[in-house]
Amino acid sequence: MGKGWTVQTLIDGKMKLTAFCHVSSCNHSKTLDLEMLKTKLGPDAPAMADDLTPKLRCERCGSKKVGLIYAPDPRKMSGMGQ
Repeated sequence: MGKGWTVQTLIDGKMKLTAFCHVSSCNHSKTLDLEMLKTKLGPDAPAMADDLTPKLRCERCGSKKVGLIYAPDPRKMSGMGQ
């Protein structure tokens, strides 16, 4: 896997990527569309938090104070909530 995840390794690993706003009055979160990220950034684009968070902005309040949560996608993993 090299030095970190790429957009394609997240897709292949059946991962879910959720962005969340750090602004306490907002607290908005959204699951990111990895296929859309793949189309926009390319499959080999680095997908570590340090690579992606500078490109993100909260769609509700506009803040650049955004974090990421990486987790297995239970909708894509057999036996997880199915």
